Amino acid sequence: MKLTAFTDYSLRVLMYLAAQPGRRATIAEIAASFGVSEHHLTKVVHFLGKKGWLATVRGKGGGLGLAQTPDAIRVGEVVRQTEGAAMPAECFGVEGGHCCIARICRLRGVLGEAVEAFHAVLDRYTLADLTRNGPALAQVLFPPAITETSSA
Repeated sequence: MKLTAFTDYSLRVLMYLAAQPGRRATIAEIAASFGVSEHHLTKVVHFLGKKGWLATVRGKGGGLGLAQTPDAIRVGEVVRQTEGAAMPAECFGVEGGHCCIARICRLRGVLGEAVEAFHAVLDRYTLADLTRNGPALAQVLFPPAITETSSA
């Protein structure tokens, strides 16, 4: 199963914010850190805020922060909400697709079981689990500012 870029970015934003708890960030800062479009992240951040995972503060000193503790955010729930209904094959669609063997095919059951197993694994993990290596993440995501030293 391949996750959409929207899901990928959603998980990255959450991980970014969980890597340094209590710190607010901007969309521009997160986009620069991951080398992704600010436009895409704006949509992601809006969605995550509507779902109650992010809090936004406007004005000076504002920015984005987690609205819940990292241990309260389940990876499986984020993936389900960002991906929508799993569609591993045409027959999973509302109309059932146009496959001539759909009535007798056993593949749908096998793929359905695989999707359930995929989600079951993700449900075992929280954002806290993904960011237990917070100091290492912080070194990659928040490198110390490089200051030029002048040679006198």
